[in-house]
Amino acid sequence: MIRIEPNLLLAIATGMPLLLLTLTATVFGEPGPEWRYPFLAGLYTIMFVALNKPLSRLMKMRTDRPPMISAEVPMSVLWASSFPGIVMLMAAVPFLIRGFDYGLLVVIASIMFGFTVDSAMKALKRP
Repeated sequence: MIRIEPNLLLAIATGMPLLLLTLTATVFGEPGPEWRYPFLAGLYTIMFVALNKPLSRLMKMRTDRPPMISAEVPMSVLWASSFPGIVMLMAAVPFLIRGFDYGLLVVIASIMFGFTVDSAMKALKRP
């Protein structure tokens, strides 16, 4: 049986609701260009993953933090599992309250997805 890294699974589980959020925001949000929300989601995710470590170093923060899900801290699974749930709730907002601009929701969800992608990358690099 193939074992999937939990942090990678968390990133996938957060990416799916982000995809759903961009879809619901595009369909039920304010009329405008259809590429806007997917572009925002991709841009902010890539920016977060690329700039997190250099900016942390610039602000003299720890850059060697462990991944979000760690075997040393069993409760980390419960805290990390809130990310997909929160993004899923965000994805329901455009469906329930239609006709508004949901760019901020997409940006927040993209940064949460960026956290999980960064965590998965750290976990895959660890021995």
